[in-house]
Amino acid sequence: MKDLIANFSAHLQDALATLQNFEFKAPDRAIQNVMITGLGGSGIGGSTILDLTISEAKVPVTVNKNYDIPAFVGRHTLVIACSYSGNTEETLQAVAKAEAQGAMIACISSGGQLKAKAEEKGYNCLSMIGGNAPRSMFAYPFVFLLYYLRAFGVIENDPQAAIHSAIDLLNAEEVSIRHDSEALAQKLQNTTVQILANAGFIGVAARIRQQLNENAKMLAWEAEVPEMNHNELVGWEGGTDQYSCLFLRNESDNPRNLKRMDIIREIIGEKTPHVFELQSKGKNNIERALYLIHYGDWLSYYLSELNQVDIMDIKSIDLLKSELSKIPL
Repeated sequence: MKDLIANFSAHLQDALATLQNFEFKAPDRAIQNVMITGLGGSGIGGSTILDLTISEAKVPVTVNKNYDIPAFVGRHTLVIACSYSGNTEETLQAVAKAEAQGAMIACISSGGQLKAKAEEKGYNCLSMIGGNAPRSMFAYPFVFLLYYLRAFGVIENDPQAAIHSAIDLLNAEEVSIRHDSEALAQKLQNTTVQILANAGFIGVAARIRQQLNENAKMLAWEAEVPEMNHNELVGWEGGTDQYSCLFLRNESDNPRNLKRMDIIREIIGEKTPHVFELQSKGKNNIERALYLIHYGDWLSYYLSELNQVDIMDIKSIDLLKSELSKIPL
């Protein structure tokens, strides 16, 4: 896992290289909405891309993380299915239902039933190398989803320049990211972490939370400003020093929300001394998002070391899947 995290920028570069030889099959009808369906390490790319493209997308884009799909999915819906293994049962069920409702299908997978279905039916399918933990392959669906949206006219801006500049940024900041995330890990150890982000970066916060869950075996949760100001902030009245709060901040955040964060930090700081800020770097939101995600990956690695846990172990998930396999779909 350490090597996979270290190779994040190389994964971004490899994803771009994969696209150079891929010919997108044009849709045979107008796209009126898009649904990205996927879960866990395969699906989190959809959540981050939704945030990054919401102000640019010409049609509604939604994210689905379930067996079922919305009723609006139909002939003019592009469904992009993300499953690293290609065998995620929720995603396969959602695709089958999307097919039954006449949707256009595209896929992102390393193999399994999803890729086989795509090859059989002639769907667009972007692939990556298999055999790794899905959460370690985030770069591929992130890049592939941006290019699907671009290829099908949902967004206009070509993401290539922003991804290349993000690669340069990550390579330049790699040493400091490792150093700073290791120091932060020591401060977050033995706490339950709230990751607080402004609207537009809640997908990034969710990614970091997932990495703390799987890699470091820690409970954590994410919250979004300004929504959490209307409910969850009151919950901090019961806060103690067993909790910590990590604020994700960006130059592009709404100025009013940045002011809210300043006030929230004071309120939460009365309940716990473990309050920290992580300021992104980058000239655009793709760079900023990838910077925070890479930082979060290293943070989860160093916390796994401090917690003395097996970073690769997901026995709870394996047990769940084993038990589910005994029950017919």
